[in-house]
Amino acid sequence: MSTAHKNPNAVDPSSGPGTTGHEWDGIQELNTPLPRWWLWTFYATILWAIGYWVVYPAWPLVSNYTNGLTGWHARSAVVEQIAELQKLRAVSSAKLASVPLEEIEKTPELLSLARAEGRVAFADNCAPCHGAGGAGAKGYPNLNDDDWIWGGTLEQISATITHGARSGDDAGHQGNMMPFGPMLTKAEISDTADYVLSLSGSVPKDTPAVKKGAEIFATNCSACHGEDGKGNQELGARNLTSGIWLYGGDKATIVQTITNGRGGVMPAWSGRLPDTTIKALTVYVHTLGGGQ
Repeated sequence: MSTAHKNPNAVDPSSGPGTTGHEWDGIQELNTPLPRWWLWTFYATILWAIGYWVVYPAWPLVSNYTNGLTGWHARSAVVEQIAELQKLRAVSSAKLASVPLEEIEKTPELLSLARAEGRVAFADNCAPCHGAGGAGAKGYPNLNDDDWIWGGTLEQISATITHGARSGDDAGHQGNMMPFGPMLTKAEISDTADYVLSLSGSVPKDTPAVKKGAEIFATNCSACHGEDGKGNQELGARNLTSGIWLYGGDKATIVQTITNGRGGVMPAWSGRLPDTTIKALTVYVHTLGGGQ
């Protein structure tokens, strides 16, 4: 490819515009100017950018940044909006803070306030595990039924939300993780699973495996789950007669549970959420439909 330089003021005879004086293998470069409206728009954006740099925070420095003439910050604006919202909520929060949980549910105005605040807090903090409507999922309790691991009264729900379960909070629920794999043989675990299934009517109660499992259950499991298998909420021991299963009610899953145990964790919300928000959450969860 060869290039040549010609008269930059020459005019292209075919198209009419002037040329830049550059030529590549006989092809001349036309000097076609940009539209004026485009140029003026481009210059306007440059002026606008310079004005923005002067008025608003823009340029990073070594340990800070330029504040601009206004000193306006998006973060400070959000902080102000949150402060205004807290002022609006202060009155209702004061009402909730001064009334016992039982009285909140008996007072329509306070119940409405608690449910409104609790619904928002639940969506932000609890729904990722328990679901938007509190129906739960595998490994996450359904808050709409009456099957409660740690109890479903207002006081029990409040304690669970405040201190969590196996969260590291000494006041929280601890519970036994129940790994019997090192203590029982596979055959014994299988028989125990059959017996557990028979408690909810999932399998017949008169099979040899169920009879063997009943003896193993009485020796190893009844201390927590009770002789009748109806559980113990103080220990977090599930009711095995309800037919409601947190991790699954098929035999393979129950065998896995008996062998390895379960150690579900719920975080303690004390210190993360205000006391009035925990109170509102307690009322909201209790009124989802399954509270005791």
